[in-house]
Amino acid sequence: MCATPWRGRAKVPEALSCGRWRVVLDTNVVLSALLFGAGRLSPLRDHWQTGQMVPLVSKATAQELLRVLAYPKFRLSAAERDELLADYLPYAETVAVPDAWTDLPLCRDPKDQMFLLLARAASADVLVTGDDDLLQMAGTAALPFDICTPAALLERLVAGDN
Repeated sequence: MCATPWRGRAKVPEALSCGRWRVVLDTNVVLSALLFGAGRLSPLRDHWQTGQMVPLVSKATAQELLRVLAYPKFRLSAAERDELLADYLPYAETVAVPDAWTDLPLCRDPKDQMFLLLARAASADVLVTGDDDLLQMAGTAALPFDICTPAALLERLVAGDN
């Protein structure tokens, strides 16, 4: 397994190094990959566009992405937002998510629960986040998926390219 740079518990499954990864990317990870073309997370865009990984979205996560892209601090026109979404949503698989799951642990931040629900409903391989509340849940036995940082996922994706 591949440990994240700062959290030894957050692992990425080794077995997926040769397959198509089913991944839930939290909103900040998607934003970084889309908004910063030469940024450290921009390679994620290449991986979903080449089909090495399949981003998973739900109604709630897509709505949050739309809302955040419209924040004034990003200064994006409607056309620019549409262009960014066109670089992401066509590659994503939309998943219907229940309101709750009885065997799923609760995240300390209720706003992050939607990512756990999506990962569970979609049978995701990994939830990718930089959020401490979610990262602290990595390794929880009740989760049928892994949680890791973007850096840890990129490390495994690059290793799988070789």
